[in-house]
Amino acid sequence: MLLKPLRAVLGALALAVCLSPAAAEQPPILIGLDAEFGHKTSTSAQAIQQGIELAIDEINAAGGLLGGRKLALVTRDNRSIPAIGVDNLRELAAMPNLVGVFGGKFSPVILEWLPVAQEQGVLILDPWGSADPITEHKYRPSYTFRLSLKDSWAAPAMLNFARRQHGAHRVGILLPNTGWGRSNRAALTAASGAAGVGIVGERWYNWGDQSLLEQYRDLRAAGAQAIILVANETEGSLLVRELAALPAGERMPIISHWGVTGGAFAELAGPALDRVDFAVIQTFSFIGRDTPAAKRVLAALKARYGIPGAEQVRAPVGVAHAYDLTHLLARAIARAGSAERARVRDALEQLPAYKGLVRNYERPFTPERHDALTPEQVFMARYTAQDVLVPLAASPARAERR
Repeated sequence: MLLKPLRAVLGALALAVCLSPAAAEQPPILIGLDAEFGHKTSTSAQAIQQGIELAIDEINAAGGLLGGRKLALVTRDNRSIPAIGVDNLRELAAMPNLVGVFGGKFSPVILEWLPVAQEQGVLILDPWGSADPITEHKYRPSYTFRLSLKDSWAAPAMLNFARRQHGAHRVGILLPNTGWGRSNRAALTAASGAAGVGIVGERWYNWGDQSLLEQYRDLRAAGAQAIILVANETEGSLLVRELAALPAGERMPIISHWGVTGGAFAELAGPALDRVDFAVIQTFSFIGRDTPAAKRVLAALKARYGIPGAEQVRAPVGVAHAYDLTHLLARAIARAGSAERARVRDALEQLPAYKGLVRNYERPFTPERHDALTPEQVFMARYTAQDVLVPLAASPARAERR
């Protein structure tokens, strides 16, 4: 009968130790986030910040790490410009007590970080960037850890969707002239044979181009039955508006990479979105997710940010990926018994199973694999006119793996 009171006393003593003045005086362990906050149509940086902050709140409420040290977030704005991102990374890496830096959705920024991360020995934590070389590179030991989609997973899913959903055996691909575009070109080319879909042509564009209609018409004239689009919200919405103005018979289906979901895509596309067949790849949705973790995070999103429900979460993959990746980082710090970067890096490769929001991670990372997700998380979704991103429950991208 004395067991429960004894446990209560021991628990109170442990809490007192964690909250002792000595523990409270310890400096916080810093996590950096350098993302595209200044990109005027982007919502991805804000979503990633929300996911990190919710995880930090939970970790700190549970007593923090390493005997009571709290986690704290430090943010910088790279405006999606790689050169600014490199400067920001150097500044963050020089901060005492900073263990690692989260990136935003722009793969070109993170790709430019790779040599700096190696030079500075600072962890790069990727919750969105999908370019394969972010984790598949020459630097050893690797300091980059990703919990996100990879282009080599997106490519077969988009091609299979084009074939199964639209009967398209010939597609054209429309790509940005960036490292992300080149990563997707390589992935789509490699996956086309197994998917049974031929690529009839590729066309490139630059950020800020005022029209994509000429490239679209070139691909249609080459025999494309659908377009695989790699774009962010500005160029994606531009193409949608241009297609909506064409006669219905000239509008091909668009199967899009997920960059458009990290910004005000539906708002920019406007009513034109209802006149174009537009599907987009995803790895997570709060809609229909009734796990304890999803309910807990949705409740926290409502309490902290006033987000009323699952359908109103903007850029949901950013929230969910960053939330899980922050918890994995915290577990690595605890396992290492230190916030020293090299020791945390090693601990990330040795983490045991973790039941997360996005998935249950049997082994999040290994020395040979720095990607925590798998192709099994990939599915297709559509936007509604109300700016809700709805998963296609019977998505051919999923059916292909059954």
